[in-house]
Amino acid sequence: MASGNQTMVTDFVFSIFLNLHERGLLFFIPLLLIYGFIITGNLVIFIVIQLDKALHTPMYFFISVLSFLEIWYTTTTIPKMLRSLVSEQKSISLAGCLLQMYFFHSLGITEGCVLTAMAIDRYIAICNPLRYPTIMTSNLCIQLTAGSCLCGFLLVLPEIVWIATLPFCGSNEIHQIFCDFTPVLSLACTDTSLVVIVDAIHAVEILSSFLVIALSYIRIIMVILRMPSAEGRHKAFSTCAAHIAVFLLFLGSVAVMYLRFSATYSVFWDTVIAVTFVILAPFLNPIIYSLRNKDIKIAIQKLFCSQKRAGRIGS
Repeated sequence: MASGNQTMVTDFVFSIFLNLHERGLLFFIPLLLIYGFIITGNLVIFIVIQLDKALHTPMYFFISVLSFLEIWYTTTTIPKMLRSLVSEQKSISLAGCLLQMYFFHSLGITEGCVLTAMAIDRYIAICNPLRYPTIMTSNLCIQLTAGSCLCGFLLVLPEIVWIATLPFCGSNEIHQIFCDFTPVLSLACTDTSLVVIVDAIHAVEILSSFLVIALSYIRIIMVILRMPSAEGRHKAFSTCAAHIAVFLLFLGSVAVMYLRFSATYSVFWDTVIAVTFVILAPFLNPIIYSLRNKDIKIAIQKLFCSQKRAGRIGS
């Protein structure tokens, strides 16, 4: 669509996938396997937590919510990447780009809020164990989850609506593996300085989650170190280790990407950081939560053993 001497852009192209050419298949197969593992791993965790009554506790409730979110979080980006790797069609419409940005960031912010709720849960469980059953009720868990979703899906909406009103002209190449705010806004042929306000809002959200989680675990570690029993210290640390690992991997890479302020990275490092929180963090989450968690491993074994017994009885 033309406006004066400028051609208005209605479709964007991911330049990174254009540069791969025939090598796309080499990346397609590993990425497909990773995506399959992410979906399967998180789905198994979600199902076993729902089916096993021994796991009907606040901690595992939040883990199941996080696994459910990870399925949709990766589905907003990876299927499009897979298609771009092997198909001649490497473009995305403006509407599709806006939807991808909205759901990706909404789900990402929701995950950050859920991680914060998990830190609060562990803080109360370890620092106030006697009051834990009366504080962390099922109703409070549901309210925290609903609040996380509300925060995630409302916070990004004004920015997406604003970007939808911008004219795009000239180059239509996005220098990233998915539609993200900075690469898309760099293609707008109008003043986008207002994005500084939006970036400040996102910075406050990221820093708030980071501070709450960090302060919670500083206090938790102080309490654990004062425990007289070595076994008690080990058990307390083990319940928090998985959450700390996910927190450092996910929020750490997000902070490096979105709290850069005036710093700029090359396209290569932008891509590496994006791969960390778009692909690597969701890939490692099922491993961290299942292989390092005795209760979930037992629940998975029980589930598969019962399925085998049902199969033998049916045959």
